[in-house]
Amino acid sequence: MADEHYFSASPGSELELRQIHARLGGRDYELTTANGIFSPGRVDVGTEVLLSHTPAPPPGGNLLDLGSGWGPIALSLALASPRATVWAVDVNTRALDLVRRNADALGLGNVNAVSPEDVPDDVRFMTIWSNPPIRVGKNELHGMLDHWLPRLQPGCDAWLVVQRNLGSDSLHRWLEASYPETFQFTRAATNKGYRVLRARRKA
Repeated sequence: MADEHYFSASPGSELELRQIHARLGGRDYELTTANGIFSPGRVDVGTEVLLSHTPAPPPGGNLLDLGSGWGPIALSLALASPRATVWAVDVNTRALDLVRRNADALGLGNVNAVSPEDVPDDVRFMTIWSNPPIRVGKNELHGMLDHWLPRLQPGCDAWLVVQRNLGSDSLHRWLEASYPETFQFTRAATNKGYRVLRARRKA
């Protein structure tokens, strides 16, 4: 995988599936991951921090996992809110296939694993949870957040987890400078070298 990244749209390496044990929503599951995606061996630390420091998601509506990887956040949202529609969005088609496979294995029919361009323009979200791909670079990251944050419903929250030494505080400052009228940003938690940022869209 030296010449590809987990944010590649179509990983060039030959698919190698693997089974891992993951704890989601207080229960243990056997799930499928593969090479060519983000953190294929386990639920990564940042995602663990996000899942353990974020309140229960809304029970219904559209919920977004932005940068889904193989699906730990989307699956957690779907388990917690079975009446909601969970959108697992990623550019990596292999990751999306794994989300679908894992949702099927858990009997979750409320997960839509899609590329960004396949989310209808009129869909608005009751919450956004994301461990965003910081390593794509600031321009790509800012463009991604500029596209999705405005699609959050008024009065609702987005939750982002970012490693402190990879620019969580500078991202916080950029968000405040970019959305001073429409959002309120707070640092919700700090744990294991990560910050959880809360973005509340003003009513």
